[in-house]
Amino acid sequence: MFELNDAKIIELEEKANKIRELTISSLLEAGSGHSAGSLGMADIFAAFYFHLLNHDPKNPEWDERDRLVLSNGHICPVRYAAMALSGYFPIEELKTLRKINSRLQGHPHRTSLPGVETTSGPLGEGVSQSIGIALAARLDKKKYHIYCVSSDGEHQEGNTWEAVMFAGKQKLDNLTLIIDRNNIQIDGFTEDVMPLEPLKEKYEAFNWHVLEVDGNNIRAFIDASAQAKSIHEKPTVIIAHTIPGKGVDFMENDFTWHGKTPDKDQAKKALSELRTLEGKIESESQ
Repeated sequence: MFELNDAKIIELEEKANKIRELTISSLLEAGSGHSAGSLGMADIFAAFYFHLLNHDPKNPEWDERDRLVLSNGHICPVRYAAMALSGYFPIEELKTLRKINSRLQGHPHRTSLPGVETTSGPLGEGVSQSIGIALAARLDKKKYHIYCVSSDGEHQEGNTWEAVMFAGKQKLDNLTLIIDRNNIQIDGFTEDVMPLEPLKEKYEAFNWHVLEVDGNNIRAFIDASAQAKSIHEKPTVIIAHTIPGKGVDFMENDFTWHGKTPDKDQAKKALSELRTLEGKIESESQ
């Protein structure tokens, strides 16, 4: 892990903005997919692929790599963009998102794309999968860390809470769960559809260490991730409060963009906004 100075933060912000641009372009090309959550998680995926993860894009099956499981697989456009930008596959391949025979399926498929740890689809499975990987790592005396990204909406699934209870019992301190707490799902706001609060207290009751951060603040997220790795005999959950559609004003905090993609005019406007932001970030670095 490289030193986290101001220059590194600006670099990561630039990466996050580029990830958002690539995400918009790939969603436009696909004509289907999930915009809001993907854009909201760009900062966290930039932090993962360009600072936090111990990984090797040229050797994706490296045994000592950290494992990153995407439970809410519908936001895979942001993961694909981050992976391409970090060298797992050519950026040009992002144009094949959701196309027939593409490696970039609408939900990640483990055997199709090197660097993807699990196949996702039905919400709520990723937490259980991550716990299995974490338990196996302990039994094998491996030192790699397991990260799981999940959505707040999938916490309406009962199997998620069975997994949370099991991880607390097993004291899996090699596991960090990140909840994208963007408060939206396909039918509206989570607290209207099926309230999740008090989320922090629920996890604490199941013997988890709980951290809450601004998920669009890269420094805050990285600091929380470092703290998570210092916790012993408890798994850690980072409740990351993010803005769905972050970076594109007409998408931000609008649940109708959960499962919708931009048309050509909307994509042009979105990319214009992001490129303006890119210029601002670059000026800060000078």
